Amino acid sequence: MVVQTSEHGAEIALLRDGKLMEIHRENYGGAFQVGDIYFGKIKKIMPGLRAAFVDIGHPKDAFLHYHDLGPDVPSLLKFIDEMRHKRIHTHLLAPFNFVPPIHKDGKIEDVFKVGDQILVQIVKEPISTKGPRLTSAISLPGRYVILIPFADNVSVSKKIESREERIRLKDLIKSIKPKGFGVIVRTASDHRTVNELDQDLRELLQKWKEIYQNIKQHKKILYREPQKVELLLRDMFNDSFEKITVDNKELHHELREYISTIAPQKKDIVRLYEPKTHVPLFSELNINRQLQSLFGKIVNIGGGAYLVIEHTEAMHVIDVNSGSKRLKDSNQEETALKTNLEAAAEIARQLRLRDMGGIIVIDFIDMRNADNKKKLLHAMKDQMADDRAKHTILPPSRFGLIQITRQRVRPENKDDDKPVCPLCKGTGNAPPTPTVVEQLESRLREIGPSQQGKITLHVHPYLEAFLTKGFPSKRLKWAWQYKKPIAISSHEEFAITHFEFL
Repeated sequence: MVVQTSEHGAEIALLRDGKLMEIHRENYGGAFQVGDIYFGKIKKIMPGLRAAFVDIGHPKDAFLHYHDLGPDVPSLLKFIDEMRHKRIHTHLLAPFNFVPPIHKDGKIEDVFKVGDQILVQIVKEPISTKGPRLTSAISLPGRYVILIPFADNVSVSKKIESREERIRLKDLIKSIKPKGFGVIVRTASDHRTVNELDQDLRELLQKWKEIYQNIKQHKKILYREPQKVELLLRDMFNDSFEKITVDNKELHHELREYISTIAPQKKDIVRLYEPKTHVPLFSELNINRQLQSLFGKIVNIGGGAYLVIEHTEAMHVIDVNSGSKRLKDSNQEETALKTNLEAAAEIARQLRLRDMGGIIVIDFIDMRNADNKKKLLHAMKDQMADDRAKHTILPPSRFGLIQITRQRVRPENKDDDKPVCPLCKGTGNAPPTPTVVEQLESRLREIGPSQQGKITLHVHPYLEAFLTKGFPSKRLKWAWQYKKPIAISSHEEFAITHFEFL
């Protein structure tokens, strides 16, 4: 992990063998991130959508669907109501009388009315013109367990495969968890001691107590997730981490303290970057160069093969091209399989790097052999096994397309530093000069007959040269046609296709 900080925020890069795998950006003071808990107010109920719009302070009202309420939302609403009437004086739920859960096919108008106040948690950050998406099934994630108020069940991560270990963890958590709270045992709990799990549970209960105090004080923001650096370490840190490099002394100290609590034997892997020159950390470790080459439309995967990544409103489309690679091997099926397997590894990396979500359609190179298609599907699943976002991979279709759905909870990572060309608007295609002149003449036909006095035309210098050179020039022809002087003024800041009449 490499963390580069600035006065505005931090950039966090995850590298494997020097190769960039993920990039995360954190803006200091940024609001509405996944995991934050708010005290919201129901603004509008939409029975047809089975949803409600909730005011949490975002310019766009947040969206809360019936399926995201959680079965125990009646108990949550009762808890808030009794707190407001000062009938509850503790954050613990053992003395609280629970209400029967809602039915999964119920109506949202039977649960809420406009003006109700409700605890909500962000599950999807604001994207484009949409507000945040919410849930009222509150959960507080820790290093080893996730605490769920108003539930009472214990479940264990499916990634813990040992039956004996699953039974041990389940019995252990049942013996230490407080009444009225559900617990999800995370993968990191595998073979952890009762002291480690108990300490994690106590810290989460303390967070719930702070939320309870904030509700009593009528605060709108009840809980914020920690800094993204600590968040990533909480969710991802394991024995495979070899080095964490940061360029900020205060953050260096905080991370050493945090690592010493979750893995004391690994605290020395946190290192402070103190450059002798003023070279930024990302430049020193060649991360900036990787970023520049990885966020374009075309991504090379070696040997002449490359990917073309297109983003549309509805989905992402990735095309795999063999390029010059096909010239190097006489066996087309073997070349196609080899290229596709290399592409699968790079595509899995690109999905994590760009945090692409929604529907992704991949057009791999056509293969005839059914076994090769199975190999490609297994390779794609293996490459995405480390992806923390929920995803589904479908087998190749009749046309050789593989479709992936990947959870999207925050805006996609894009290279916003590259300005869009004013000429082609990012398409790569600019209209030829004669086409521009046709548009210009069409506009002139509209205004020429009715305009009194001289007409002045502002254009790019290239267009000015095209319109004034030769005899008779275009400008002279227009002057004769409309029987009035036409002046042409050039402006270097104009795009070649841009013109203005005065």
